[in-house]
Amino acid sequence: MYRRLLQSTLMLLLLVAASAQAGDGPSRSQRAKLLPTQDAYVAAIRWSDFEAAEGFIDPAYLAAHPLSDLQRERYRQLQVSSYRERGSSMAADGSIERRVEMGVVNRNTQAERTLTLTERWRWDPQAKRWWQVEGLPDLWQGQ
Repeated sequence: MYRRLLQSTLMLLLLVAASAQAGDGPSRSQRAKLLPTQDAYVAAIRWSDFEAAEGFIDPAYLAAHPLSDLQRERYRQLQVSSYRERGSSMAADGSIERRVEMGVVNRNTQAERTLTLTERWRWDPQAKRWWQVEGLPDLWQGQ
């Protein structure tokens, strides 16, 4: 009897926790739009098309951190050689964090480096789309 009461209580707590967590996260339709958006962003990055990738960056971030001509030229000097997702999680605010590993080759020196980066994606209810809110990847970490 005591064991059944404990099991029932535990199940109720798990259901409450799961429903509370689901309420904070993206809806089913939002989640359905996340993967194609991330895939298109990855395709742009993988092809080293940073101008196209800029179209996935949160407009508020771009307004606060506009790219200079020098920064654009620095991106043109790099070739992305690999892009692998290493994990993802949901943050407390409902945004999605994705950890990625990128291989980058300097076109001038042909030196390749591997970087670990974090992307953060947020849902924009007005635009009904996902934005990457960390800006273009920092491909010069530690330099």
